[in-house]
Amino acid sequence: MKRVTILAMQNTIAFTVISPMDVFTQAGVMWNHFNGRESTPYFDVNLVTTVGKPFKCLNGLRIVPNGSIHDVKEADLIVVTSILDIQRTLRLQYEAVDWLRELYQKGAHIATICSGAFVLAETGLLNGKTATTHWGFADQFKRRYPQIRLKPDRMITDEGDLFCSGGYGAAMDLSLYLVEKYCGHEVAVQSSKSLVSDMNRLLQTPYAAFQFRKDHGNDKILKVQEWIERNFDRNFSYEELARKNGMSRRTLERQFKAATGETPLTYQQSIRVESAKRMLEEGIHSFDEITYRVGYEDHSTFRKIFVRQTGLVPKEYRKKFQRVRVG
Repeated sequence: MKRVTILAMQNTIAFTVISPMDVFTQAGVMWNHFNGRESTPYFDVNLVTTVGKPFKCLNGLRIVPNGSIHDVKEADLIVVTSILDIQRTLRLQYEAVDWLRELYQKGAHIATICSGAFVLAETGLLNGKTATTHWGFADQFKRRYPQIRLKPDRMITDEGDLFCSGGYGAAMDLSLYLVEKYCGHEVAVQSSKSLVSDMNRLLQTPYAAFQFRKDHGNDKILKVQEWIERNFDRNFSYEELARKNGMSRRTLERQFKAATGETPLTYQQSIRVESAKRMLEEGIHSFDEITYRVGYEDHSTFRKIFVRQTGLVPKEYRKKFQRVRVG
């Protein structure tokens, strides 16, 4: 039986604590119960915090752990839950970083859910390796850990003994992935069916929203950003846009890239995709109509851009996020 320790961080999202606990606890149990078989649990699950005291999740739910990290000398797998106030949490609970490093040296595998990747990144164990985290924290993660190859489009990354997952809901994806890794495909499928939860979601790009980085302090570029946002559906000359703002096109592109991480063209494309996503979610217009409304004449060109940014063709995106009417 695999020994799994869930490390609940301060002000965590409750789902990132409860989901892995439930997935690992039910493996070999719930499916067998439904089919009249004897239970054969695969995991011994233990919940700890840095101090071992009852804690409140972000939603107010109060949970009593089994103990503290100091009670756990060995584990096969440690799962780190999400954190919210990243700077403050890392400062107040930094002893978790040393503990993770110590148990990893003893052979423990480590998995992180959502922003829990920041805790693992602090250990240095991810340096030179791939990782993922919630798309909303991706820019912050990149700036703080440039030595880690962040893949923000991925739902899960696997470095053999270090695992990261995307947003909060990826707690289920990661847990089922690890059930498959440790117990085999059949047990994972049984767990998926028992929990009525999908397996094998590979990307979190369909869920991501374009982040308008505006805290860069460059007033000229901020002015350009705001102009593009107001006029995203127009086809305009970047030469003229640069000239209106007292710059050459080359200077505009260089400063824009440094400030936002995007070129003016990709910035405009991302705004157009965000607008198209909202219209697809409303379910009123065809994709050809949407293409025209966001400023394109060739729907095949815009389709390629849309797929590149969301990971889904427009029809799939609409099906996934449009309003559901239950009869």
